[in-house]
Formats: sequence, structure tokens, C-alpha cells
Amino acid sequence: MRSFARSISLPSAYAILMLVIVLGAALTWMLPAGRYDLLRYDQAHRVFVAERATGEETLPGEQTTLDRLGIQIRIEHFEKGNIRKPVSIPGTYHTVTANQQGLIAILKAPVLGTYEAIDVILFVLVIGGFIGVFQKTGAFDAGLNALVLRLRGREGWLIIIVTTLISLGGTTFGMAEETLAFYPLLVPVFIAAGYDAMVAVAVIFIGTSVGTMASTVNPFAIIIASNAAGISWTSGLPGRSIMWTLATGVSIAYILRYARKVRLDPKQSLALGHRHAPAEEPDALKSKHELTLKMWLLLLVFALTFGVMIFGVSRLDWWFPEMTTLFFAAALVIGVIDWRGEKVFTETFIAGTQNLLGVGLIIGIARGATLILDKGEISGTILHYLSGRVEHVPGAAFIIALFFVYNVLSIFIQSSSGMAALTMPIMSALAGVSGVSREEIVNAYCYGQGLMAFIAPTGLILPSLAMVNVRFDRWLRFIWPLLVLLSAISIIFLATGVLLPRS
Repeated sequence: MRSFARSISLPSAYAILMLVIVLGAALTWMLPAGRYDLLRYDQAHRVFVAERATGEETLPGEQTTLDRLGIQIRIEHFEKGNIRKPVSIPGTYHTVTANQQGLIAILKAPVLGTYEAIDVILFVLVIGGFIGVFQKTGAFDAGLNALVLRLRGREGWLIIIVTTLISLGGTTFGMAEETLAFYPLLVPVFIAAGYDAMVAVAVIFIGTSVGTMASTVNPFAIIIASNAAGISWTSGLPGRSIMWTLATGVSIAYILRYARKVRLDPKQSLALGHRHAPAEEPDALKSKHELTLKMWLLLLVFALTFGVMIFGVSRLDWWFPEMTTLFFAAALVIGVIDWRGEKVFTETFIAGTQNLLGVGLIIGIARGATLILDKGEISGTILHYLSGRVEHVPGAAFIIALFFVYNVLSIFIQSSSGMAALTMPIMSALAGVSGVSREEIVNAYCYGQGLMAFIAPTGLILPSLAMVNVRFDRWLRFIWPLLVLLSAISIIFLATGVLLPRS
């Protein structure tokens, strides 16, 4: 029976996402279409514009307008541009004309999704070209050999250090899509250290996901959500810092346990037979290159590229156009330093982009699944139904129920800032009824949405797995114990925050 269960495998990532699109389209026929009125701030004229069923209505840009609408946000957050997306107006849910998504919409969804996600897709393709050009120089193999020799007997520290650093990126500035650049870099490193591809994807994806889940100062999650809930983002910062430390520590211990097991017995690998190419032919282990001065220069350019990317995103408001340009420019610099002719450079760069073309397609199809749900106008209906189910639940039961509500909502809404703008005004309005602080409402949003990122097909997990050639069913077998453990920690933390309020 056990061997039969293990023989069952899920379809490919492409098939899973197409199934999600079909199911999303089916929901648009099963659920009534509906939405909440939205309120946005017109910076140019310093007025509010309410987007209602009957049309747009201009309202005074004053705090009294927000108070009258039941939106518990200070006017300063709109005036300073802290809240740029339209926010939901509590108590204004209404049905709208149904927009069922049929066969044509299903077929168009991957195409339209690719249009929508072209910035991310181009970023991934250019990364592929960059990695291809760098690997051609031989510096990567030589540097990898040196690293493995230096870490021999202390490979576990590689897991601890990398997971901690990536988790810090997630909790501070919401590092997510940027980590796609790290897979081609780190997979060969972990395989050369005696681990498997699952360890590599765990270190990167769990690191960023647990960091984002336990956000401390992440502007795309905790700050926007706190502003939308009408509280300062510093409220609850000590508690969130404790949660980040605990969640990251538990995640590292879980990865280390699996990594040691695989290293002692490779047959225990969940990625067995589904590894990244270097696992089959670890060129780095056979490389005879020595680290020459030119190779040290190439390694320096390679490392600086990632450092500049992190600095640009966290400090200079860079996004995909800037990041893509950076990697393209870095590929050109590496090509000049290791000049082999224009034809060789072009062929190598294009070959590298082809290696990640499948990942780009997955990103486009995933975005198409989100578009189906948006066009079907059912996100507001789902929010209205779920918020109504928890509205009169008291205290700790309310916050735990809200945690699960965000689990469900995250299947349909993957944008952390979009989720905050849509749900926070409504959920924070329920806080007073249930006797729960708005700080805990924000925490429930972070933990509930963050945990679903580990497995939600419409998020980054499928592109990440495609980067390392690990199947989704293998990932589910690997991640579910940690998911249960982190869910239990989140529930205990939320309940404690209600029963024993933290100062």
C-alpha cells in the first residue's frame, strides 16, 4: 500500500496551473460576482474618490471622511503616499453583473498572463544568459571547488548562513522574486557539498517564505497592512521579531535534519532522479581549474552583481527593469573580461536563456490563473463570505479563525500589498466587535498568507521548483511536516497575543 502511494505522482507544473485556471473559471459560474466599494486618494487634488456601483464620487480629503466610512486609517498615510492602492470600504459589499469565464477565457489566460508577467519572465531569461556566460569562463567551477574544500566537514554551516541571510531579506524588504536568481548559483554548491536539489530549494524558498511570513519591517506586507489597519507599523515589532527568530530557527533545524539524512544515505533523497543537471555530472568536482587572477576578478564581478541587486531593491526602489538591466550589463562585463569573440558570447547567452524558458512559461501561466479570478469578480465575494463567518466569533477563536481565513484568501490573492488593501479595512473593523487588537489582525494576515506561499500554485513555488527540476508532489512530501509545525506555532502565538496581550 505504501509503495503504491509513493508511485502516485502529480502532473507537471504546467498541467497543475492549467487545472487551477479551469477550477478558477468554474468558480466564476458557481459563485455570485461581487465587490466592495473602493476608496482611493487623488494626490494631485487632495481629495478622496469613492468607486461605487453607481459611479465615482468625490469626497473631501479629510480624516472625517475616513471616520464616516468606517476606515480606521489616518489621513497622513494617504497624504504621504504610504497607501497607494485603493482600499475597501467596510459594509459596502454588493453583487455585480456576473462575468463567467468560459473556454475562450481559459485558453487566453496563459497568453494574457505572460503579457502581464513579462517583466518577471524577462528577468528570469536574462539570469539564465548571465549564468551561462559566467559558467563558460570556468571561474564558477574553480570557485566552487575552493568553497567545497574550505567547507569540508562544516557543510551544515552553509545551510545555516544562507537560510538566515535569505530569511533576513524576506523579513526586512520582502525579498521574493529576486531569489529566482540564486537557484542557478546555489544548486551546484549544495550538490557539490553532498546534498541534493531539495536542500537547495529548501534553503532558498523556505528562507524567503518564512522571512516574509514573519515580517518585521517588510514594507510590502507589514507596513502597508499596519497603515491599512490604522496602526503604526512599529506596534508589535518586538513580538514579530521573536516570531521571526523562532520560525527561522525551526526551519533551519528542519532543513538540517533532512540534509544530514540525505548525506548519510542518498537513497533517502526526495529529489532522487529529479535533480538539477549538476547532480548527474558534478563538473565542479572534476574541475582542474586553478583560481587565477582573472578568475578572481570574474568571481568578484559575479558576487558584486548580486550585492548590487540586493542594495538596489532594498535602498534604491529598484524593480524588474533595473534588476534585469543589471544582470545583462554584468553578463557583458564578464564576456569582455573573458573575451572569446562576439559569436561565442551570443550563442552562450542565448543557450543560457533557453535553459530557463520553461520557468518563464510557468510564471506566465501562474499569472493567468490569477487573471481568471480577477476578471470573474469573485475575490470580493469570497472575502465577504469568510469575514461574515468570523464576525461574531469572540477573542482567541476569532484570531485563529482569521488565520485560516487568510490561508484560503491567499489561494486567490497572492499579492501581499493587494491583500492588505483589500482586506485590512474590513478585518480591522471586525477587531472591535471581537475584542481583538488590530496588531493581532495584522499578525494573522502575515502568518496566514505567508504560510500558504509555501504551497500555493499561483505563487512562486512552481517556478522555483522548475529552476531545480524537482516535482511538486516531492515538494509537498518534503514540506508538509514543517507546514504543520509552523501553523501550530503561528496559532499559539496569535492566541497568546489575544489572551496575554504583549506590550
